Amino acid sequence: MANDNIFSGLKVVDLASFIAGPSAAVILSDFGADVIKVEPPSGDMWRIGHKIPPQPHSQDAYPWHLANRNKRGITLDLKNPGSRQVLEKLVKWADVLIVNTPHPARKKLQLQYDDVVQWNPRLIYADITGFGENGPDANLPGFDITSYWARSGLLSMTRDAGVPPTWPVAGSGDNATAVGLYSAIVTALYRRERTGKGSYVTTSLLAEGVWSASVSIQGALCDAKFFPAHDRKNPANAALNVYRAADDAWFVLLVTPDKLTALAKALGLTELLTDPRFADPAKLPANMSQLTDILDKTFAKQPIAHWYEVLDGAHITFGVVRGPQEVIEDPQLQANDIVVPLEGAGGKLTRTVSSPIQVHGVTKVPARRGPALGEHNEAVLQELGFSPKEITALQVSGATPRAKERAA
Repeated sequence: MANDNIFSGLKVVDLASFIAGPSAAVILSDFGADVIKVEPPSGDMWRIGHKIPPQPHSQDAYPWHLANRNKRGITLDLKNPGSRQVLEKLVKWADVLIVNTPHPARKKLQLQYDDVVQWNPRLIYADITGFGENGPDANLPGFDITSYWARSGLLSMTRDAGVPPTWPVAGSGDNATAVGLYSAIVTALYRRERTGKGSYVTTSLLAEGVWSASVSIQGALCDAKFFPAHDRKNPANAALNVYRAADDAWFVLLVTPDKLTALAKALGLTELLTDPRFADPAKLPANMSQLTDILDKTFAKQPIAHWYEVLDGAHITFGVVRGPQEVIEDPQLQANDIVVPLEGAGGKLTRTVSSPIQVHGVTKVPARRGPALGEHNEAVLQELGFSPKEITALQVSGATPRAKERAA
């Protein structure tokens, strides 16, 4: 039951845009939080994300519903003086306020922590930035592609030798960062339970990207010697490489040293275990390309279904490289509630990706569509204590206009 969920009764105001901040609010909503999405009258730009190349094009506003499901939605023009009274009541209502407005604009809008905490000392103020709060680039605008991927070093390491950096999957860094922001919020809520005090918590796309790349970054911190960029034909380690089966299916092979004998036996290549080119650790690095060639020719003889059976039977770790259309048909997704039904979005959008956290014994709130632009303006204003006359005045002034639906 939803009212038995972990965050039932928790009140969240989502003032953030695009993906990372709103997706942190989605995780809270999956566990029962009441989330109010606040947008400018023109709407969050992510409402039209499905129309911005190179995102997969669709008539269904799938990015919007993914990042804003389960929320109520209102429009609020923070540049309008009349919006201040609405913001104050929202902050007093909320347990958590999520913001990602650039700090210079936030200062002008009087939306900084010190501006709003006076209204609610128990507030959890969750701030997300591109590059952190301090330093020479603190005020630079940032998206996950620029901050999480490029600036962190990830993009330089996720490419093969001799090719330029690629364009990463949109939103991948944002959604990873959303989990980090969610963790910060939950940490602050735990602190509040113990002390009664609110908190100002923050993370950045850069910090989350560096954390994701931290094995390599930590290596750089101790002046470790890095191998050249990955070259599939001449890898640093042929047992950690990408190979292709006879039916053109690619798969990642990851064989730890203790499994090398099992791999050789499974592939019918036991002669490799005594071949001095490969059996002698001192000679192996110079012969990685030859070992790769042998494995290439072996894997090219049979389709992936055969190798799936062989490798799984030998307890060898591998992963078939799949495209999105194949991923959604993976039975593991349904069996583990990774993809779940979505109510009310319309069109072909009947399923969505659940947040990656499960708590045994707790059923997540059924996923329902994101709000239409300004859909809950009057209901939320009434709940905040505004009279019909005051609501009309706010509408007339443009502080909370009746917004025409734009995209979702």
